[in-house]
Amino acid sequence: MFSQASNFVEGVDQAFLIITGISLVFLVGITFAMIFFVIKFNKKKNPVALNVKESKSLEIIWTVIPTILVLIMFYYGWVGYAPMRDFPADAIQVKATGRMWSWSFEYENGKISPTLIVPINKAVTLNLYSPDVLHSLYIPAFRIKEDLVPGINNKMWFKAGEMGYFDILCAEYCGERHSYMLSKVEVITQEEFDLWYNEKDEFANEAEAGFKILQANGCIACHSIDGTRLVGPSFKGLWNSTKTVITDGKTHQIIADEAYIKESIYNPSADVVDTYPKVMISYKESITEEQLKQINAYLKTIAN
Repeated sequence: MFSQASNFVEGVDQAFLIITGISLVFLVGITFAMIFFVIKFNKKKNPVALNVKESKSLEIIWTVIPTILVLIMFYYGWVGYAPMRDFPADAIQVKATGRMWSWSFEYENGKISPTLIVPINKAVTLNLYSPDVLHSLYIPAFRIKEDLVPGINNKMWFKAGEMGYFDILCAEYCGERHSYMLSKVEVITQEEFDLWYNEKDEFANEAEAGFKILQANGCIACHSIDGTRLVGPSFKGLWNSTKTVITDGKTHQIIADEAYIKESIYNPSADVVDTYPKVMISYKESITEEQLKQINAYLKTIAN
């Protein structure tokens, strides 16, 4: 019995089962045929080589049968694939952003979450966006995968049929921390989704809001908050510290104050911390001036 995790499972699994079944039949058949011919036409039994006469009937058979099998595999593959491109008009629209190296999901009301939260039995369309390099959003349990290509509008859709949590992976190598680019689909009831969707984000203070902003934009994927060295400098102890940076090819020291934090987020290639790679993209279109203040408030809480 096929899983009901999504509406595409049955079609995709059926295609794979048929292709696997046909492949196994050929594997067993060809293996036994090889063994049979090795025994029957062994040099000891046939010291003098014989000229085998052509057989038009045999040639027709081994041309027609594989052609039919390939068409069968194509048919079931198409039956599984075609519904994936038939996007429902009433689907929930979510902008799925894949960046080095995290996922974030933005809903139509502006709500942003690092986890894809969806209601059960409701169509969801993911509008895929990558601000940096090629990624691929893959939900194995749902049998769906689609590339995120910078500059190209791509999308995918699904309807979850089971409640629970399902893994989201990046299926395209995208750099040093590609294997850490993980998230989850959380499938909940429609009532729970409506409650979460309409709930306003409230934070105890600016620092808490700043951490959520860093988390939502995937900053924690490259900058640790415990001093661990990752792709970029750790946020712990960053505020008002002295950093050795490279600017226009020249090495000098700079204080990590508000101006430096802003420049690092809006124009990260300007002052690159020494010994770290120049891979960060600009977040000028993603993080507002007000959010910068909240980020600074959080960085102050882990300054030591």
